[in-house]
Amino acid sequence: MKFHLITLFPEACDAYLSASIIGRARKEKKISIKYQNPRDFVENKWGKVDERPYGGGPGMVMTALPVVKAVQKSLGRMSGRSTSRHGRKAIIVWFSPSGKQFTNKDADALAKYSDVVLVCGRYEGIDERAKKILKTLATVKEFAVGEAVYTGGEVPALAIVDAVTRRLPGVLGKDASVEERRIASSVVYTRPETIMYKKKKYRVPAVLQTGHHANIDKWRTKR
Repeated sequence: MKFHLITLFPEACDAYLSASIIGRARKEKKISIKYQNPRDFVENKWGKVDERPYGGGPGMVMTALPVVKAVQKSLGRMSGRSTSRHGRKAIIVWFSPSGKQFTNKDADALAKYSDVVLVCGRYEGIDERAKKILKTLATVKEFAVGEAVYTGGEVPALAIVDAVTRRLPGVLGKDASVEERRIASSVVYTRPETIMYKKKKYRVPAVLQTGHHANIDKWRTKR
């Protein structure tokens, strides 16, 4: 599975995507991460990718064509809607605070694609015409990741790569490691059984030490 990040700051993404489980998945070739920088597709000598917004307002807006060309570079020549040049399914993800909230179900759906292009905007956003053009090339899904507004699309993109990658066979070792596919609790404990802090003992709940899986699942469900 390939993730293509369209970003002005690939170095901001690669540190996270080279560490821990995601980094191991890359080394084992379960996923690959590719970057395209819109600055590489501008036609001015300054590498300028933003302009003032029409109609006035604060900040700057990323221009459309460098973003479109970066996506085209990622997918190669499109041979058909939602299909890359190698005949595999591809999808483009566009980030917007007003988009659909990204969920585990959405992560499962994205895991079925061979190529996922994540368009990371900056400044006041990307010229809307870029999205209109991209919709003629492939399926475009618009997501919000969390209710906060971020400086750019890189943080949401990293969240999606993480959420999708951990669902791929073999990435976590076994399917049961995907928390939302089993009875899990946000309350967890590990050894030692008892810890002491400022003369007070803190113990692991007795039910977790019984080995009675039905009772343990019932306890987790309540939490």
